[in-house]
Amino acid sequence: MSRADELFIQNCKDILAKGVWDTGLEVRPRWEDGTPAHTVKLFGIVNRYDLREEFPILTVRRQYLKSAVDELLWIWQKKSNNIRDLSSHVWDAWADESGSIGKAYGYQLGVKHHYKEGDMDQVDRVLYDLKHNPASRRIMTNLYNHHDLSEMALYPCAYSMTFNVSGNVLNGILNQRSQDMLTANGWNVMQYAALLMMMAQVSGLEAGELVHVIADAHIYDRHVPVIEEIIQRQPYAAPKLWLDPEVTDFYAFTKNSFRLEGYQAHELEGKIPVAV
Repeated sequence: MSRADELFIQNCKDILAKGVWDTGLEVRPRWEDGTPAHTVKLFGIVNRYDLREEFPILTVRRQYLKSAVDELLWIWQKKSNNIRDLSSHVWDAWADESGSIGKAYGYQLGVKHHYKEGDMDQVDRVLYDLKHNPASRRIMTNLYNHHDLSEMALYPCAYSMTFNVSGNVLNGILNQRSQDMLTANGWNVMQYAALLMMMAQVSGLEAGELVHVIADAHIYDRHVPVIEEIIQRQPYAAPKLWLDPEVTDFYAFTKNSFRLEGYQAHELEGKIPVAV
C-alpha cells in the first residue's frame, strides 16, 4: 500500500465516522441542478509524506500526473490566471468570457515586490533564497491576498507554501484552507510533491518531507457513495517517479519532465459531480 493511499483511506474513514455535517447551514457551493452542496467535514488534518521513500500518488483511484503538473506549472511557472494558458478544463467553471479567473492563483505569484536584492515575484524570491539564503526561515509564498479577494473568481484553496532547508534536504509545508477529498486531495498532494522535487533539484538539494495541513477536509454529500466504494479497494504499491535530471532551471520544466514507472491504479467509472 502506498503512503498516499494509507493516509487518504484513513482520512476519509475519519471524516465519515467523526465528521460534522453542515446540512443545517446555508452554503455557497451548488450542484449543477442548483441544489445546495452540503458536506461532512473534519477540522485540522495534518499529513506527512517523505519523498525520499516514495512519490505520494493514489492507486485506489487513478491519478493523472501530467495534467496535475500542467496545472501546477500554469500557476507557478507561467503565473497565469487565464485558462487559455492551461491544457485541461479544470478551471472552466470559474473563468469569465475572456478566460480569466481574476486576481487569483498565478496572478498573485507573478506580482513583483521590492527587495534589497532587486524586484522579484514570489516564485523568484523562493528560488533566490534557496540558493543564496538556505538558512532563512522566511522562504514562503502566500496567495491569500485580502486586498484582491473581491477580484478573484475563487478564493485560493491551497494558499501557502513554506520551504525549509535542513542540511541538504528541502522540506515544505502546504497550507490549505479547504479540501474536497474526492476530487482534489490526490491531485494537490502529487502537485506539491512535484513542486518540492522541482525546487530541490534546481537548488542542488534533496527533496524531503511534504507536510500537508488541511483546515477543512470535507466530503460532499453526493460523493459519499463513491468514497465508500473507493476506500474498500485493495491499494497497489507506490510507483517510481522519474524527474528529468538534466533540468537545472525551474522555468525549463514541462509536464513531460515527469514519468511514472510501474503505476497501477483502480479506474473510477462515471463522471464525478463537481460543486461550484
